[in-house]
Amino acid sequence: MAEEAKRKRTTTSTEDEQTTATRRTTRRTAAKSDGTTSTRSRATKSTRTTKTTKQASGNGTLVIVESPAKARNIGRILGRGYTVKASMGHVRDLPKSKLGVETDRDFAPVYLIPRDKSKVVKELRADVKEAREILLATDPDREGEAIAWHLVEATDPGDKPVRRIVFHEITPEAIREALRNPRGIDMRLVEAQQARRILDRLVGYEISPLLWRKVKRGLSAGRVQSVALRLVVEREREIQNFVPQEYWTLDAELAKREAVNGRKPKPFVASLSRVNGQKPDLKDEASTMAIVRALDGAEFQVVKVEVKETQRRPAPPFTTSTLQQEASRKLNMPVRRTMQIAQELYEGIDLGDAGTVGLITYMRTDSTNVAASAQARAREVIAERYGPEFLPDRPPVYTRKAKGAQEAHEAIRPTDPARDPESIKAFLGGASSPRYKLYRLIWQRFIASQTRNAVFDSTAVDIDAGPPGGPKPYRFRATGSVIKFPGFLAIYREGRDDDTVDEIDREALPPLTEGEVLDLVRLLPEQHFTQPPPRFTEATLVKALEELGIGRPSTYAPTIATLQARNYVTVEQRRLYPTELGTVVNDLLVQHFPDIVDVNFTSKLEDELDQIASGEQSWVPMVRAFYGPFHETVERAEKEIGRVKVADEPTDEVCEKCGRPMVIKLGRYGRFLACSGFPECRNARPLLQKIGVTCPQCGEGDIVQRRTKKGRVFYGCSRYPDCNFSSWEKPTGEPCPQCGGVLVETRGGTVRCSTQGCQYRATRLERTA
Repeated sequence: MAEEAKRKRTTTSTEDEQTTATRRTTRRTAAKSDGTTSTRSRATKSTRTTKTTKQASGNGTLVIVESPAKARNIGRILGRGYTVKASMGHVRDLPKSKLGVETDRDFAPVYLIPRDKSKVVKELRADVKEAREILLATDPDREGEAIAWHLVEATDPGDKPVRRIVFHEITPEAIREALRNPRGIDMRLVEAQQARRILDRLVGYEISPLLWRKVKRGLSAGRVQSVALRLVVEREREIQNFVPQEYWTLDAELAKREAVNGRKPKPFVASLSRVNGQKPDLKDEASTMAIVRALDGAEFQVVKVEVKETQRRPAPPFTTSTLQQEASRKLNMPVRRTMQIAQELYEGIDLGDAGTVGLITYMRTDSTNVAASAQARAREVIAERYGPEFLPDRPPVYTRKAKGAQEAHEAIRPTDPARDPESIKAFLGGASSPRYKLYRLIWQRFIASQTRNAVFDSTAVDIDAGPPGGPKPYRFRATGSVIKFPGFLAIYREGRDDDTVDEIDREALPPLTEGEVLDLVRLLPEQHFTQPPPRFTEATLVKALEELGIGRPSTYAPTIATLQARNYVTVEQRRLYPTELGTVVNDLLVQHFPDIVDVNFTSKLEDELDQIASGEQSWVPMVRAFYGPFHETVERAEKEIGRVKVADEPTDEVCEKCGRPMVIKLGRYGRFLACSGFPECRNARPLLQKIGVTCPQCGEGDIVQRRTKKGRVFYGCSRYPDCNFSSWEKPTGEPCPQCGGVLVETRGGTVRCSTQGCQYRATRLERTA
């Protein structure tokens, strides 16, 4: 017991020393009281004098990166003379238990070394002490720059040379180029990241406790998170308040009278586009059927045939946002999972005899730029695999349209375009592996982006209808398309979020000539109703945030994950639905913190962070201008907001202890069943969402959908813990036709056998057939 008490006193003392030391270093780093200049800390001074400082004695060069996988790959590339160590991410952070920002001292942050990082930092300090020089090779973005600075502050290299190297892909060529161009830590980037962290801490640590007191514990608010929630809630209200409007369309199925090359072409469809030169007003059945009657016995004659060549340019290579969107559309992959797999592909995959290889460039970027060397290599691949006719005359250049896009990085692309997905499929886990699917998506998109445009022959035909030999007041239009040259479409076609008709999908029209009379097969009047805007998917929410300038590439995935973890939104059939809790929280924020959830205000803050990163603005005045009005708003809201009770949801279930109805309540880890007689009866149990499948293991319980504490969905038996069956993938309830095992639905839309070693796999369509 005495030893334990001594250990606790030592730990506390260490943390107090860290706090004091942090206050000193952050005050040195922080801007002066007017915020116009910054005093550089020890870390920056050492990096500035890299080339003039006398080399200290040591055992070689220490390279520090974030992850062990990245360390192994870079270590293999660098070889002897270099020691590569991983920091395991951030080594210092604001304290969890308190604000950690001295608002009365120019917002100086108080950084601590978290307990779970103390061992890592201790080992890194020893490595730094033994090294001759230190290279900081953290990720090439603001967060990576901040981690590099924190590493110096935490390890205290003294007068030893400390240099920063940056690369966007983990390849020998990129690493060697980075070594030839070391630099100091860019404090502008560090301060921009620090300002973002401080702003988020101020918002989170002042509004979240307010929500705890007024609504319930466990809630949170954040700058980007709250705006994203507002978008989801307001879209839901648009849908609920939408009043459908009836309208009709009228199509004519027409056919040529004569055969072409001995065969009569199949009929085609033309749509009514004009009545007496005006756009038709088909607002109801009566007006539509009046035209149908007028066309009884009418003659349909071609009056104009227009054929023109059109081209379609390929989509640009991926940015973080477009990768997340396309992976969601095509692979049904959540944005957080997409970023996890992309990180693995970036840091390196074991390719057998070739060793560990970084397969893609850095995955947090909003640039579509591509290195000239990568374009040249891609052109070689295209010419070899598809033919020289698929090469454009010169490498294409893509520009970004998203608000606040940065052009410093490259787009996400394969590090070696010649490394096609099929050649490394086995190393990526096979055809069903998420790694393989995501790498294939990135490779195809990049190669397609460097390929020639697709060329179409687009045909538009105007057809007038009316009494034979008389005036023809009704004009129909038919359009068709034929691919003359596939270009990039031979490699990749971009996904879509809506049901609009793509030119690629239009069928070719039969050869038609002006003056030609056509046969009417049938008229096709059809009733329609206007549709509300669709609910957001993860992909379309990311797209909206990017277009509005809310957040940056690194924030999209954690933002959406937090909305789900806090039970502010649920995902049903890939669509985001706000919960009652999410709606209550949003309405409180909109009413009492209009700036925090205002799209334009939040976008303006992002612009100001960019200005800090470019040296156009100092961070302290920016934070001060935000915090003064914000803090006053928090104090006013504390007085104005009364206690908000989120209503319980009634159910048909009865409490087995007292016989009163059970209700659905919201707890820290989501919804659960509880007795409506609380607090007299405290009976509660998990809310089991049945999927209509009997447990394949015990044959008695039902398979229910559950969630982990981090919000990830899995499937288990309702009789747990008596039966411990569980699966990350949804069981179908059918046995495997090959081995009798459990069939499950994959995220990619196929059905596979979960029995280890069984290779059975089929599409849902094949299973239905």
